[in-house]
Amino acid sequence: MKRAIVYLRGVRAGLLTEDENGYTFTYDTDYIASDKAESVSLTLPLGDKPYHDKVLFPFFDGLIPEGWLLDIAEKNWKINAHDRMSLLMACCKDCIGAVGVEPITEEEE
Repeated sequence: MKRAIVYLRGVRAGLLTEDENGYTFTYDTDYIASDKAESVSLTLPLGDKPYHDKVLFPFFDGLIPEGWLLDIAEKNWKINAHDRMSLLMACCKDCIGAVGVEPITEEEE
């Protein structure tokens, strides 16, 4: 299982996981209760119910670099282009825009 923390403007907004059933995104309860809470994407409205899909949510997939930058990421980290979650976790900690994605290591679990 792969897990990552999703940040919005530097604030922990939710958790994204990949397992044998697909992908799940869940907003943190503390984030939802915050007066500054907002959705990370129009396609993932703020709420307490988890979102599930068989493929990586288009919003998160859109954060992954393309073209020559993707080639560099694949070669440097030896990540298969079809492993979208690993690419997201490797390349999108500090990407352009308000959202960042950080992998959760086994030590943090």
